Amino acid sequence: MNRSQSSRPPIMLCASCRLLVARAATTLPAPPRGRGPAFRYQRRELHFPGHPEPPSNDSSAGRLTRQSVPLGRRVILRRGRMPPALGGGLAGSELRFRRGRCGSQAARVVGRDVAAETAARNPKRPARASRLFKAVGRWALLALVTLLSFATRFHRLDQPAHICWDETHFGKMGSYYINRTFFFDVHPPLGKMLIGLAGYLSGYDGTFLFQKPGDKYEHHSYMGMRGFCAFLGSWLVPFAYLTVLDLSKSFPAALLTAALLTFDTGCLTLSQYILLDPILMFFIMAAMLSMVKYNSCADRPFSASWWSWLSLTGISLAGALGVKFVGLFIIVQVGLNTISDLWHLFGDLSLSLVTVGKHLTARILCLIVLPLALYVAIFAVHITVLNKSGPGDGFFSSAFQARLSGNNLYNASIPEHLAYGSVITVKNFRMAIGYLHSHRHLYPEGVGARQQQVTTYLHKDYNNLWIIKKHNTNSADPLDPSFPVEFVRHGDIVRLEHKETSRNLHSHYHEAPLTRKHYQVTGYGINGTGDSNDFWRIEVINRKFGNRIKVLRSRIRLIHLVTGCVLGSSGKVLPKWGWEQLEVTCTPYLKDTLNSIWNVEDHINPKLPNISLDVLQPSFPEILLESHMVMIRGNNGLKPKDNEFTSKPWHWPINYQGLRFSGANDTDFRVYLLGNPVIWWLNLVSIALYLLSGSIAAIAIQRGAQLPAEVEGLTKILLRGGGQVLLGWVLHYFPFFLMGRILYFHHYFPAMLFSSMLTGILWDTLLRLCAWALASSCLARGVHALGILSLLLGAAYSFYLFHPLAYGMVGPLAQDPESPMAGLRWLESWDF
Repeated sequence: MNRSQSSRPPIMLCASCRLLVARAATTLPAPPRGRGPAFRYQRRELHFPGHPEPPSNDSSAGRLTRQSVPLGRRVILRRGRMPPALGGGLAGSELRFRRGRCGSQAARVVGRDVAAETAARNPKRPARASRLFKAVGRWALLALVTLLSFATRFHRLDQPAHICWDETHFGKMGSYYINRTFFFDVHPPLGKMLIGLAGYLSGYDGTFLFQKPGDKYEHHSYMGMRGFCAFLGSWLVPFAYLTVLDLSKSFPAALLTAALLTFDTGCLTLSQYILLDPILMFFIMAAMLSMVKYNSCADRPFSASWWSWLSLTGISLAGALGVKFVGLFIIVQVGLNTISDLWHLFGDLSLSLVTVGKHLTARILCLIVLPLALYVAIFAVHITVLNKSGPGDGFFSSAFQARLSGNNLYNASIPEHLAYGSVITVKNFRMAIGYLHSHRHLYPEGVGARQQQVTTYLHKDYNNLWIIKKHNTNSADPLDPSFPVEFVRHGDIVRLEHKETSRNLHSHYHEAPLTRKHYQVTGYGINGTGDSNDFWRIEVINRKFGNRIKVLRSRIRLIHLVTGCVLGSSGKVLPKWGWEQLEVTCTPYLKDTLNSIWNVEDHINPKLPNISLDVLQPSFPEILLESHMVMIRGNNGLKPKDNEFTSKPWHWPINYQGLRFSGANDTDFRVYLLGNPVIWWLNLVSIALYLLSGSIAAIAIQRGAQLPAEVEGLTKILLRGGGQVLLGWVLHYFPFFLMGRILYFHHYFPAMLFSSMLTGILWDTLLRLCAWALASSCLARGVHALGILSLLLGAAYSFYLFHPLAYGMVGPLAQDPESPMAGLRWLESWDF
């Protein structure tokens, strides 16, 4: 006998329960016609309050028949569990009601359903009003977050009215752009170009010198440049808010993240001055937000919003790298996300290979081609604008300098071949080494022979001039018109006499000042008279003996005749006794390296005809390559300045030591870069807590633990959303441990953005889990709200305490017990 003809009596339901069944039946989709796995449905058992459950040993008992459900159609539920509703109650996989008395529950249900039926007579109006109310609430909260961020960043922006910290560098570089003067910096040019553009548009004329911190701006317009940096810095908060909201689908998590960044004194300080940091962090956060947004559009690929977010990601990557090379870290993060995304698409067998190829092509275009094109365009604008000779000329090759208006090589004509008696400058072929240089200062006691120093110097100077002479003659003047011209040839033995001091380039077996196993190079002799240690054999790379030496184009080596060593520069910076110029040595290792290769740049000889240097100007790809080589070398060679606080990467997350932005005495207007300690230490605890809780959750899932639906949903948010921002923190922090260059506290702030987002996601998730665990308690509803509110108030109050660090303070130092900041000096290393 089939099921429809079963003799078992139907389950009798009360009116309210029948209403429940009817409501459920009418809201669920009817089973589609067709066969196959996509159309398989399973009946689910429904249990009602006040009715006995069917016996477990009878598969047909307890099933609803058509007769027992007179209203609506039979209840059919799709196979599988329904996803949990985030932020709401527990979501079950089937319609199941608590056991208990039917009367009271049914009355509440009937009351709700009567209201629902009344509203259903006009369904569009309440639904539309509800959606409108939610949309207005979302936009109002975003507007509030953005307004508060802008208010804190622009408050007292004009104070102090003097140069603070690195404004002396980046403000000066903005002036260079306005004046179109070429300069050198270790960072790519986009940030400085934008600062210069902001100054130009706000009326700054580029005449302020930006000599040193503390110099007053007086009548010069500086607010445009500060305002531009504050404008970009203000967007960090809403960008982080939207990123966390998209990752967690939780407004409290996003609001907590926004509060942490709004009330952090360190982020506030960096955003208020003419610096590259707010510009860099703006592009990093824009790239992160765009990446998260296009990930959320994965269900509608190739739509307008998908293309828009993907393109904005590429544009932001170009911007981040165009400001500083640490923009590579966010590029790596986006690259890893893209690889993971494409790998999952490749494993989706419902997609054809053509579709996968389209996805791959779209990402290549938007995330590789577009950023690369924009990055190259940035340098094209940079090179086009800075066309006048300036302080950065000496860092670049002679051919590069020939394109700069005002440089002595620009539109110049000089003798083509090197001749005896010529006054020349000799430039090292390696980028950022400079010219062979000497001065009247001697090496100090204990540093080789106490003779005249020979160094390399990056700037144009009269002390770079040398006279090239034959090794065995000194009396006759080679520039005398009565003497015939004699050209210097490959393999000749020569002397180089320093024009200003008349001492010869000299080497001997004494050890070099800094580089072990290299020989010292000095200036020796009187009026050009010295000894055999002044003799050098000049060789042209890849040329035969007897060939003439061409100015600018010939790559030459100078071999010391007595010791057999090769003249070169180690690139090491000498101590203060050497005026922090670069060490010159004579290396016994004869292997060709750029450090030991030179070219003749300036060439003065009135007896020779001149040729134009226009043919030597490099192409744009050559300029681009040389610029990057110089920047990378300059970055690696950065050294601390006098009285400058440097730090180590392990200092940063614990907020161990700040940085003076302005002032040092109790009478000065003092600004001190220090993160809000409450927020930074909360971030540090959150990272440790996330690693613990995330590991436990990942192990539980891997072991197949059956988690309740809401716990499973929150766990996925913790692992996926939190994992994304944790990866960002790792990529923006740990590479600094591998860097050999000098490091400063402000290098940590991009990583701090990610740690703050992780804190927002973590604590919101943990508080929701606590509320779920206390579901049977009356405290459940208030645990989450109270926890979030406590964190928000704690961040705001700590900002109230520490805000003078960012907005400025005058009076006794914190070491003085009478200082209002004395009680806030929680660590001895804080020097405010």
